[in-house]
Amino acid sequence: MPKKAEKAIKKTTGKTKDKKDKKPGYVAKDIYVLEGLEPVRKRPGMYIGSTGSRGLHHLIFECCDNSIDEAMMGHASEMEVVLLPDNKVSIADNGRGIPVDKHPQTKKSALETVMTYLHAGGKFGGKVYKATGGLHGVGVSVVCALSKYVKAEVCRDGKKYEQEYVRGKPKCKVKMVGKCKKTGTKITFEPDPEIFEKIDFSWKKVLNHLREQAYLVPGLKIRIEDKRKKPEKKYVFYFEGGIRSLLDYLMDGDKKIQENIFYIQKEAEDIKVEIAFAYGDAIEIEEVSYANNISTPEGGMHLTGFRSALTRSLQSWGKQQKLLNDKEKLEGDDIREGLNAIISVKVPDPQFEGQTKQKLGNPEARSAVEGVVCDALPDFLERNPRDGRAIIGKCLLAAKSRKAAKAAKESVLRKGIMDGLTLPGKLTDCSSRDPAESEIFIVEGESAGGSSRQGRDRRFQAILPLRGKILNVERVHLNRLLSSEEIKSLIISLGTAVADDFDISKLRYHKIVIMTDADTDGSHIRTLLLTLFFRYFKDIIEKGYLYIAQPPLYRIQIGKEIKYAYTEEEKEKILSKIKSPFSLQRYKGLGEMNPDQLWETTMDPENRILKKVEVEDAKEADRVFDILMGKEVLPRKKFIQTYAKEVRNLDI
Repeated sequence: MPKKAEKAIKKTTGKTKDKKDKKPGYVAKDIYVLEGLEPVRKRPGMYIGSTGSRGLHHLIFECCDNSIDEAMMGHASEMEVVLLPDNKVSIADNGRGIPVDKHPQTKKSALETVMTYLHAGGKFGGKVYKATGGLHGVGVSVVCALSKYVKAEVCRDGKKYEQEYVRGKPKCKVKMVGKCKKTGTKITFEPDPEIFEKIDFSWKKVLNHLREQAYLVPGLKIRIEDKRKKPEKKYVFYFEGGIRSLLDYLMDGDKKIQENIFYIQKEAEDIKVEIAFAYGDAIEIEEVSYANNISTPEGGMHLTGFRSALTRSLQSWGKQQKLLNDKEKLEGDDIREGLNAIISVKVPDPQFEGQTKQKLGNPEARSAVEGVVCDALPDFLERNPRDGRAIIGKCLLAAKSRKAAKAAKESVLRKGIMDGLTLPGKLTDCSSRDPAESEIFIVEGESAGGSSRQGRDRRFQAILPLRGKILNVERVHLNRLLSSEEIKSLIISLGTAVADDFDISKLRYHKIVIMTDADTDGSHIRTLLLTLFFRYFKDIIEKGYLYIAQPPLYRIQIGKEIKYAYTEEEKEKILSKIKSPFSLQRYKGLGEMNPDQLWETTMDPENRILKKVEVEDAKEADRVFDILMGKEVLPRKKFIQTYAKEVRNLDI
C-alpha cells in the first residue's frame, strides 16, 4: 500500500498498527473526549428529544422550569416569558437570582458554571431544592449549548450582573453592570439555526404549556407576550385553585355526573401527592399526570398506583353497598371510562425515562399514590354516596357496552379477512400486496367512486367509496360503532381489526387518503373520518399513514391550454396573467371531474398534493374533537364565534 494512502487511513480511522502483532489496534487516541457542552451539540436529540418543533420549544420550557422551581420553593411569585423578534426569547423571574460568586470546584463564577457545565446546579445536593422538575443547570446549560446567542442577567444583593455566550461558550467573564432594587434571573436566548431544522415558536404551544404551569403552582403569576409582530399579544395567568381549577378547565363542556370533585393532598414516604378527579358523561378517558410539575404524557409509576387504587377502592365500595355482585366483574377500562383525573407528585429524586421526562420510573411513587388514594377514596364515597352510586352506575354501563362490543367485534372479524374471507364488495382493491407501495382512497359516494376507479393506477391504488356521512363516533361505544356498515367495511378493508385486537403490522395500505369534495358536505365527511381515525386508529396517524387529498377548486381553460387552481389565491394569480378569453369552472364535487382529470390533478403521485395528518398536541386535539363533535352545544357555539373570522373560502 502506498505510504500516502496508509497515512490517510490512519488519519481518518484513528487506527494504528500494534508493534507486536502488526494488526490494527484500539488505543487511547481512538477515544474521543468531548469537552464542556460539546456532547449536547454533537447529539442534541439525547437532551431535548429532537431538533424539530418539539425540541425547539423544549428550550423555552427548560428555562421556565428553573423559574417555576424558585416559585415552588416560595422564592418567586412572578415569571415573564416574551417571544421577541429575530427568533429571540426571554424568560425572567423575581426569584433569588443565580449565585455569581466563585464556585469551589470549577474556580469560575457560579453563574458561568450553571450556564456552561452539564450537571451543575443547586438540585443535586438536595438541600436547596427538595423536589423540583428541571435539574437546575442541566436544562439551562443545554439551552446555552444549542443557542446561537445567550445572555444571562442576574440581580442579587442590590447589584446587577450579566454574561453573554455563543454556542455554549462565554464571550467574557461575569461582570457587574449596575444596581438592582429587586432580585431575579433573566435568560435571553436565540436558538442556533445550525442545530434546528426550522425556528418558528408556536404562540399557542407556549401559551398552553404556561397556562398548565400556572394551574400547577397556585399563586404564581405568569405573564406571556408575543412581540414578534403587530398587534402584540399579551396574556396573564394566575390561579389559586390549583389542580382543582385545572380539572374544571379540562372538563369544560363535559357534563359531570358527580356533585363533588374528589380532591386529596397528602405527603407519604417523603412524596407529596395531590390528586383530583371527576367523572363526566363522555366515554373518553382523560388522565393527566405530573412529576415535580413536569408533564409525564407516558404516565409512569404514579399513574399506575392511582389506577390500581381507584379500581380496588371502587370495587370494594360497590360490593359493600350491594351495587356489585360476584357475577358483575368490572375491569380497569370499565372503571376508567369517562374519568377525568389529574395526578401530581413531588418526588425528592425523580427518575425520568429520558432527558425529556416522558415517564416517571420511581417505584416509591406508586406505593405513595396507591396508599393515599386507598385511604382517602373510601371516606369520600361514604360522605358522598350519591356520587359513589353515579360512578358505579357509569362503570356498570361501560361493562355492559364492553361485552356487547366484544360480540360485535367478533362478528366483524368473522366476516373479514382475519378468517380468510372476502373483502367488502364495494372495495376496488389494488393488485399489489406490498403495504409499503399500496394506497387506498376513501371517497365520497358512488359518483366519485366511479371516476376514481377509472382514473386510478390499479397496480397500487385501491378505492373505497362511502355512502353518505358516516356515524359520528365521538362519545359512542364500540358496539354502536360496529353497527355501522360503512365503518365495518373500512375496518375490514384496512385489515388491522379494531380496539384491543388492533394490529398495525396487518395494515394493508401505508397510504390512506381521505378524498372528499371541496364543499361544506365534503369538509363534514372529512371531519367525521378524522374523528374515527383519531379515536380508534390513532396509531395509523402517528405512523404517518393518513393523508388528505387536495383536489383542485377551479379548472381554467385558455384556448387549448388547461390550468388548475387549488386555492382562491392561486386562481386569482392565474387570472391576473391572462389577457385573452378563458372559461372558468368551479368544481363542487369529484364526480364532476373526468377520470383523466382526477388522475392528473389528485391521484397521480407526480402532480398531486397530499396533506399528511399529524397530531403534535394530542391533548389539544382531543379537546377540539370533543368540542366540535361532542353532544354539548354551548362549547361548540363559543368555538365557532371565537374562530369565525379566521375561516376563509366558506361556501354559503
